[in-house]
Amino acid sequence: MGFLLNTVVGLVTVASFAVEARSERVERADFHVTSDPGVRIAVREVAAGRPAGPPVLLLHGARVPGVGSFDLPVRGGSLAEDLARAGHRVYVMDARGYGRSTRPPALSQPPETNPPAVRSDTVVRDVAAVVDGIRRRSGGSSGGSSGGRVALLGWATGGHWLGQYAAAYPDKVDRLILYNTLYGPVPDHPTMGRGSDNEHPDRPGQFNTARFGAYRLNTGDSLLPSWDRSIPDEDKTTWRDPAVVDAYVKAALASDPTSGTRTPPSFRAPSGAMEDSFYLSTGRQLWDASLITAPTLVVRSGNDFWSRPEDVTALSSHLVHAKSVRTVELPGATHYVHLDRPERGRDRFLREITAFLAAR
Repeated sequence: MGFLLNTVVGLVTVASFAVEARSERVERADFHVTSDPGVRIAVREVAAGRPAGPPVLLLHGARVPGVGSFDLPVRGGSLAEDLARAGHRVYVMDARGYGRSTRPPALSQPPETNPPAVRSDTVVRDVAAVVDGIRRRSGGSSGGSSGGRVALLGWATGGHWLGQYAAAYPDKVDRLILYNTLYGPVPDHPTMGRGSDNEHPDRPGQFNTARFGAYRLNTGDSLLPSWDRSIPDEDKTTWRDPAVVDAYVKAALASDPTSGTRTPPSFRAPSGAMEDSFYLSTGRQLWDASLITAPTLVVRSGNDFWSRPEDVTALSSHLVHAKSVRTVELPGATHYVHLDRPERGRDRFLREITAFLAAR
C-alpha cells in the first residue's frame, strides 16, 4: 500500500492511495464532508475500474468504526473491496464520535459527566451529509438506472441508522440492506433488554445511563467474547482467519488517537447507540419501515446475538411500500459473517449482497 497523492480540494482534504491485488487495481481515497456546523464526517471511497452499478454506502455498528469494520488490509477482511470488484464505487463512513470523524466535546470529558452521546437522530444527519456528498462526487449520477440514488448497507446498529435515514429520505435511496439489525417492536431480548445490565436498576424500562455515560472504553480483548460465543467450534480458527481477527483488533484500537494513553490500550465509542439499542430491545419502534420505498434486503445470521428472528418478521410485515422485500437467513453464521471464513457463510453473504445490488 503506497500513497499516491495528498491534496486539498476546496475545504475537503483528500488522501488517495491504491492497493494492487490479483489482476485488478483497487483505489482508495479518504475525504471528509461537513454535517452539522463544525462536524466533519470521515469517508473512504473504494473503487476498482469503471463502476457498473450504484454507489454503495457502508455504515458500521455501535463500536468499531468504518475501516475496522469493512476495509481491513488482509484477505477476507474487506467487504468494501469485494463490492468494489463487483462493480460498485463503495463509501465507508464514520459516524461522528467514531474513527476519523469529529468527536463531540463529551468524548473528551470523563464519561460519567455526560449522558450517552450520538443518538440515532444525530447519526441520520451525518448519513444525510455523506449521501449528498456521494451524489455531488458522482455529479448526481451513480451509473446504471439508479438515477443518482445511493445503495445503503448497515451492519447491526448501522442498519438501524440507515433504516431510519431511508424512511426519512426515500427518494435518495437506490436500495437498502439491513444486516443483523434490531428493529422492534419486539419486547424481549435475551441479553440487552429488560433485566440486563443495560436497564437502570431502580427504574424498570429505563436505560442505565450511569453505567454507560457518554462513551465506553473498549480494549482489544473486549471485541472477541461475543464473536467467540457465536462459534460452535472450540477451535475458533476453523471459523475465522486469525489474520482477520488481528487486523480487526488493531484497526479498532488505531481508530482512536488516544487509545495508547490508557493501559491497556482502549478506544472510545459513543454510548448513544447502546441507549437506542436498549429501547429497541424492549419493544420500542424508533422508525417506521412503511416509509421506505427502496427495494430492501434483510439479512440475518443464524447465530446472531444482536438481532432476533422477530426483527426480520416485523420488518417484512412493515415494509409495505418497498418496491421489493427479500429476507435471507444464513444458517449457523455469526454476527461477524462478513469477516468469517468463506465456507462459514461469508461466500453466501457476498452472493446475496451482490445479486441484490445487481438486480434491476
